[in-house]
Amino acid sequence: MGCRQRMSKRKSFVSLVPHTNGTAVLQCHYQVKISDLRPVQNHTDNMGVIKVIAGHLDALIGPGVMLLYPLYASIRAIESPSSLDDQQWLTYWVLYSLITLFELSTWKVLQWFPLWPYMKLVVCLWLVLPTFNGAAYIYENYVRKYVQIGTFVNTSYPEEQRRVLQMMSLDARKSVERYIEKHGLDAFERVVKAAEKEAKKH
Repeated sequence: MGCRQRMSKRKSFVSLVPHTNGTAVLQCHYQVKISDLRPVQNHTDNMGVIKVIAGHLDALIGPGVMLLYPLYASIRAIESPSSLDDQQWLTYWVLYSLITLFELSTWKVLQWFPLWPYMKLVVCLWLVLPTFNGAAYIYENYVRKYVQIGTFVNTSYPEEQRRVLQMMSLDARKSVERYIEKHGLDAFERVVKAAEKEAKKH
């Protein structure tokens, strides 16, 4: 029978195994828990999948961020009575077209910049996401003050009323013009005079 001597209660022990020729062999045994085994191969495979996803992140997320969501939001903006979302999405499509033209014109140079797709994705996220509304920000701060569209007022209105209408926003002016078409110019004059009286009281 073999003579067995434990070296460690938990991890290893040594046993002496006799042979028929009168000799004996010293064997060392290790106890390993299944939970201690680490799937090295699976870990390597998972890291490879993560690297592939990270390397093609712009191709996976880009179409949804740059095309699908803006198309959906643009359709909603068409049905919305407000002009704020119109500014956001009309400006976005203009900027996206400029970015696309820039890419087509300089693709030989951009292929030397591997970070360009990720930079484009970050810029489009800033332009698109409602948290930032970057396209509307660019329009309000860099475009609107240089573009004089919608300042024309019908010359059939008296001079004083034309000045009042020119100081209004485009949405407010459209509302006033619809009111005049429905109720007449005299009704608008009465509204203006009533507003002036209330302003003088305060």
